[in-house]
Amino acid sequence: MKKATLINSEVSYVIAKLGHFDAVTICDAGLPVPKNVQRIDLALSEGIPSFMDTLAAVISEMEIESVELAEEFPKISPALHATTTEYLSMIAAQREKEISISYVPHTEYKANTQKSVAIIRTGEFTPYANITLKSGVVF
Repeated sequence: MKKATLINSEVSYVIAKLGHFDAVTICDAGLPVPKNVQRIDLALSEGIPSFMDTLAAVISEMEIESVELAEEFPKISPALHATTTEYLSMIAAQREKEISISYVPHTEYKANTQKSVAIIRTGEFTPYANITLKSGVVF
């Protein structure tokens, strides 16, 4: 049995296959998942698993170079947005590598998810709790 933070085999496999600049999206329960993108549905019920718990587990194994968020996230869900960006800053400091954050309108964000290798659906019910993680390199 795997002995690490991330024990979900599908998520772990996707991360292991990532190359530089490949993207993985973690989304709330309501984001539409394009038919051409692998869906990893972790949602069990409202809030389970949470967006932040899922993000932390994924980041425990994934090298992040940059992230993309919807412009609406900080306006509509400021508390979770602040928690997310503070967490990303903490991870960047620990790894001594910058994680750049970009924002796009939600309609563009949804269109951009078509480029993701996979979309991980959580049980999060907070509006705009979606993040696209772009893979970095470990060297």
